[in-house]
Amino acid sequence: MLVSVIIVLVVILVSMTLHELMHGFVAYKLGDDTAKDLGRLTLNPLTHLDPWMSVIFPLLMLLTGGPIFGAAKPVPINTRLLKYNEWGFALVALAGPLTNFVLAFFGYILLHLSVTVLGAPAIIIAFWTYWVTVNLGFFAFNLLPIPPLDGSRLLYAIAPDGIRRLMEKMESFGLIFIIVIIFVAGALLSTWIGTIVNWALWLFQSIIG
Repeated sequence: MLVSVIIVLVVILVSMTLHELMHGFVAYKLGDDTAKDLGRLTLNPLTHLDPWMSVIFPLLMLLTGGPIFGAAKPVPINTRLLKYNEWGFALVALAGPLTNFVLAFFGYILLHLSVTVLGAPAIIIAFWTYWVTVNLGFFAFNLLPIPPLDGSRLLYAIAPDGIRRLMEKMESFGLIFIIVIIFVAGALLSTWIGTIVNWALWLFQSIIG
């Protein structure tokens, strides 16, 4: 179990850092230099990670046998500076989960090669297995259309004004609201994440064979 915890921590550090870095990078490319000015365009994981959502909750899920999911410290975005208005914000939001999805896909390729071609030792297979499952868990969790998660930015781009105002009020509670959701609707959340992870694994297997 100690080895699993260490592996998951390493995967979290890399995956969440790249997730948040891509948020800031896409925002910068779309005209908002807020993240750059605040030092968020960096590979330093300590700049991006939230102790609760990036470390404690994923490890609790690991130890209890649930799907591993989490989130990082949101990158500050000035939507008034972004090109394409709400759709620019949606593109910034998508950059994070899609980064995790791409990381999971390449990890799946390396896991496949480790098992079928290289005959890699168990610890290598375990690393790539956690790499895939953790990144897919982050992908699925962050796509939830609940502020301040990334999926809410996509909903915001198409929602009517009344829904937008409600989402803005929810946003003010930040990750506290997400923690409440985890405790109140944990079973439903696990079902959602498990469904998305299984779909992605099916897709990967269909592509790789």
